[in-house]
Amino acid sequence: MGFSIRRRPNVCSPLSQCMVSKASYRLFTIDKIGWAVGSTVGIYFEEASRLTINVAFPSVWVGADRFERALREGVDALQTQDMAVSIKVPDGCSIMVDAGVRLLSYVNQLRHVGKSVTLDFVAGMSGTMGYLNRMGFFDLLHDDVEVLPEKPSWSSAAVYRRSNRTLVEFERIERGKEDRELPGRLVDALLESMEKSTNSQELEHAAFTMLGELIGNVYEHSETDLAGFAALQSYNSGRARTVRVAVSDSGYGLLDTLRPSLQTHYPKLVGCPDTELLVEVLRNGVSRHGRTRGSGLKATAERAMKFKATVDVRLPVSHIRLVPSRFGYELGRATVHDTAPLIWGTHIAIDFRIDQPT
Repeated sequence: MGFSIRRRPNVCSPLSQCMVSKASYRLFTIDKIGWAVGSTVGIYFEEASRLTINVAFPSVWVGADRFERALREGVDALQTQDMAVSIKVPDGCSIMVDAGVRLLSYVNQLRHVGKSVTLDFVAGMSGTMGYLNRMGFFDLLHDDVEVLPEKPSWSSAAVYRRSNRTLVEFERIERGKEDRELPGRLVDALLESMEKSTNSQELEHAAFTMLGELIGNVYEHSETDLAGFAALQSYNSGRARTVRVAVSDSGYGLLDTLRPSLQTHYPKLVGCPDTELLVEVLRNGVSRHGRTRGSGLKATAERAMKFKATVDVRLPVSHIRLVPSRFGYELGRATVHDTAPLIWGTHIAIDFRIDQPT
């Protein structure tokens, strides 16, 4: 199935540049200013000379996985010329911390390349917009992004930041302005969320090393003026609690810095698909410095695996979600996408599942 589009005069942009044919799409018609009925992602004509890409999230809880699904169903906005982007957050949609951090990086990247971007929060401050304001999202959002119905007039994060010991609001990670206390704040919130868990001391050491490595990589390897971000929040479901940590970087992707060294240090991996190469990094410690230096991401995966954590990794055009098994992280059990829409950088989310005492 494909798209059915009602053409208007003087539209010069060829649709072949922005359409992705997918069997799962339903046929729909798009008006000049209307959203595609029955679809989560669409395209409409905002004005006679410009197309606008619409991305709409579903009216459910949205974590990194659903965030990625919404982007995959649409158009690759960062690689499409002369198109505005409108992102719609409907009533009933709850953006989780990992999706919020990734959304912030994505929108700032779109503005960085000159895209006109609109964020439309249908429920206003009574919905997810109020939550994102509390998390400091709008304090870190590019000034030129249009926010509907209107950008919050004041920041609740500025008032309440660090008042909740089980929460770390969106924190900026910026080259030349290293926050040495950030890994510790994340670990403190993680431990506070665990309450009476029996392995908290062991997790404290592992998490501090792991998060210090991830955040340190942003400071050391980002090579961009765009800020990175980190945040943490816990979520309850019955007697289980999930603590979700997200670190997002808009610089060079992990594999972009690794691939130039493969011919010298790992010739058998030259030409390896992104997701398979990423699994090699996670499992065997492939490093751009060769075998003399280990990979911090491998150590991160080993520590995460010890606590049966789910690891979600987003690279510029690939996305992999690793779930633990008794054999470690296996590609056969992973959710893998090799042709994801472009998002610069490396974006990692880790879910620690904590069983609460009865």
